[in-house]
Amino acid sequence: MVYNALRCLLYPVLAFTAVLDEKKRKFLKKRIFQNVDRLKEKQGYNWVHCSSVGEVNLSETFVKEMLKRRKERVLLTVFTDTGYETAKISYSGEERVDILYFPLDDKGAIKKILKRIELKLLVIVETEIWPNLLKECSKIGKVIFINGRISDKSFKNYKRLSYYLRGLFKNVDAFYMQTHRDAGRIIEIGAQSSKVEVLGNLKFDIELAEYSKEEKEEYKKGLDLEGKKIFVAGSTRKGEDQQIINIFQKIPEYSLVLVPRHLERIPEIEELLKTAGLKYRKYSEPAAEADVVLVDKMGVLRKLYAVSDLAFVGGTLVDIGGHSLLEPLFYGKTPVFGPYIQNVRDIANESLKRDIGYLVKTEEEFLNAVKDIEKRPDVHEKIADFFAENRAVVKKILNRIDILIK
Repeated sequence: MVYNALRCLLYPVLAFTAVLDEKKRKFLKKRIFQNVDRLKEKQGYNWVHCSSVGEVNLSETFVKEMLKRRKERVLLTVFTDTGYETAKISYSGEERVDILYFPLDDKGAIKKILKRIELKLLVIVETEIWPNLLKECSKIGKVIFINGRISDKSFKNYKRLSYYLRGLFKNVDAFYMQTHRDAGRIIEIGAQSSKVEVLGNLKFDIELAEYSKEEKEEYKKGLDLEGKKIFVAGSTRKGEDQQIINIFQKIPEYSLVLVPRHLERIPEIEELLKTAGLKYRKYSEPAAEADVVLVDKMGVLRKLYAVSDLAFVGGTLVDIGGHSLLEPLFYGKTPVFGPYIQNVRDIANESLKRDIGYLVKTEEEFLNAVKDIEKRPDVHEKIADFFAENRAVVKKILNRIDILIK
């Protein structure tokens, strides 16, 4: 197999760079050489693979409902460190969930896992295509993709590999896609149409924490933002923070809560805030007078959206493709987002159609959106209808899993 032959050529290079680079050495060790003894030997497992934080959060309701409905344990694998930490928090009380790093599609490491457990089902969240994972798991259990989507960029790349993918996809039992466009794309790059079904987007079934009016007021007080309105900029990416700071400086009635997608960017954002002359404090520090709260902790964005007066969703002012628009919507906020929405296009377009979201391309458009939001604070009925019409995706997937594995 050409794929594994190329991997064999790559391994010596990785080994050499790992010797010289401690960070890379730790990265490889945690993934390829991790201890799998925490897995319950010879017990039935459904393996759920997520890439990063987004997929971990997205699949939480699905995983917990599957645990209630089925007897198997769950092996959850993640690619990133932030995804791993998020998973540990999300499933801290779940005895039947074991969490590992994804072993980088290393055939030997995958076989080591499969030798220890009795695999019933492999679930790929969204569309991560790992040849060794698909092939080895299909020899033992069923393989499905859930919440499948094919981005514009991925579609162009996958089309070049469609001949190879057509053979690889024979190892997959079902593709449960988000939209008809995604279904058409997966078929065009090699999936059998009889295995493809549109079930909708899991994001609508995310069970987020509900907060009472008293809880929100208490949390606001804890932020110590002098009674100002709260502008939450969530999941910001490199290149967006300066734009957000510029906008914030033109809306003095707001305090800014800045939540970067990756915490390692905290020092560079601090420099931007210092250059702008803004008084800030980190979220983890004791409350003190500040213009900006810079969030240096994972897992608090949803609660911040819940108490926000203005919500921006990152990854949209730069060419990333966008992060979750549904989280602010869940808390009754009309999200503001930029033009780069390829990862969330359907939800973004639907929010615009229903007048529960704002797409902005310039600073002026952003400021106009702020003024408009202030004039129409109550859009809860429209948002409630939006969610009601799109829920029950988890139930649909589990019903099909019950048919696949009995």
